[in-house]
Amino acid sequence: MISNVTDQKLGNRMTEDVPPQDGPAVSSAWLAEQIAESSAAGIAAAIARLVRHGELAPQTRLPTVRALAPRLDVSPATVSAAWATLRKQRVVAGGGRQGTWVLGGLAVPRPARYENISRFWPDQTLNLSRAVPDPALLPSMTDAFVHALRDPEVHSYEVVSISNPLREAVGQTWPFKTDNWMCVNGGYEGLLLLMRTTVVPGEHVAIEEPATPRLLDILDNVGARPVPVATDAEGPIPASLREALQHDPVAFVYEPRSSSHLGASVTPSRRDELAALLAGTDTLVVEDDGLGDLSSFDYHGVAEVLPDQSVLVRSYSKSHSPDLRLAVMAGAAEPIERVRVYRQFGSGWTSRLLQNALAWLLQDELSTSTVATARTTYRERREDLTGLLAARGLEATGVDGLAVWIPVRSEHEALLVLASHGIAVAGASASWTKPGPPAIRIATGLPIPEPERVADAVARAVQAR
Repeated sequence: MISNVTDQKLGNRMTEDVPPQDGPAVSSAWLAEQIAESSAAGIAAAIARLVRHGELAPQTRLPTVRALAPRLDVSPATVSAAWATLRKQRVVAGGGRQGTWVLGGLAVPRPARYENISRFWPDQTLNLSRAVPDPALLPSMTDAFVHALRDPEVHSYEVVSISNPLREAVGQTWPFKTDNWMCVNGGYEGLLLLMRTTVVPGEHVAIEEPATPRLLDILDNVGARPVPVATDAEGPIPASLREALQHDPVAFVYEPRSSSHLGASVTPSRRDELAALLAGTDTLVVEDDGLGDLSSFDYHGVAEVLPDQSVLVRSYSKSHSPDLRLAVMAGAAEPIERVRVYRQFGSGWTSRLLQNALAWLLQDELSTSTVATARTTYRERREDLTGLLAARGLEATGVDGLAVWIPVRSEHEALLVLASHGIAVAGASASWTKPGPPAIRIATGLPIPEPERVADAVARAVQAR
């Protein structure tokens, strides 16, 4: 069952950080002989090689920093830096008095909060954990790609930040004037690239809380220290942002409208309060407009007031097609230029075919009408579910978007109860930097079969403790 798999996965993740009780140990003398280069990078590389070749087995205890450092004729800080690198790559765990031990083979950093375990679920599981759009409500791509293929620049190796047709199309509705544009492969890639090129490991980043699990995973990946900013129905709370700014964060990331947790959108007055606090600081404002054209609310972001200090990242995946994998970001020149340069290590640019297909969709009347219809349908589906829950005495939050949130007594027990009914939902715990109010999220983008049965199961789950 889902519950068993979930328990096993969670259990494995927790036990990784528990010191082995009787694992083998290696001496500092032996380990020092295996290390040819005594810099932090050289030590880390040598340990990784030993793990890769099986010479250091999982659960093997490593020497203490102070025991190994004199053997290598380096400072304890050098060994500590090597251990930190290996911990980040999940090659070793521990540190301090509990010691350090080998976790296993080399691991690729992964988005642990977002990682989906749906591949373990039985085929009949009703997956309501992901707030995804309904393919039946997306615009047709046929004419869009026919039009995109007519672009004379197709097949060019010229590196462009954004194609001319897409820049012209999005510029007609962009909420502020700017000369700095970039098209990226989806909203979260935009956030990742901005954080990767802005944050030095150990620096603070202010984020609205609750945050999206994927944003928290991104911050982990770049080594940022998140500073939570409390939110209400009008967005980030100014007093909480003022407190967060005392940490001198290099960036402030928030959702200006239709936030993924409350569906909240920033009001003009709240925007002005936030902008007044941020003006004159060195903090880059990053706005995640993930719902994009499906939002039922107008945009009133800080970037309207501080365009030279802000970058708005607007996704078109949910509104036009996930397979377009497109988001547009615009605003401050320097961070966008950093992203442009960094991308030259890899893709360089986003496919002009995809960009120009989106440009056509944004200006086509039928496609625009299709998106408007989808917006209405999603609202009706959300309201239908909240109505069924209200009839059972349950209050759901979420005034916009593709999901609703329901407070529960115990998140863990609620997930297990729903799993026993063959229903998978998301928990709120992955959205908090510290433990927050327990809640579950039910996706409403796709039609819910047997909604009465689902509502009955949720009513039982809410009471579980």
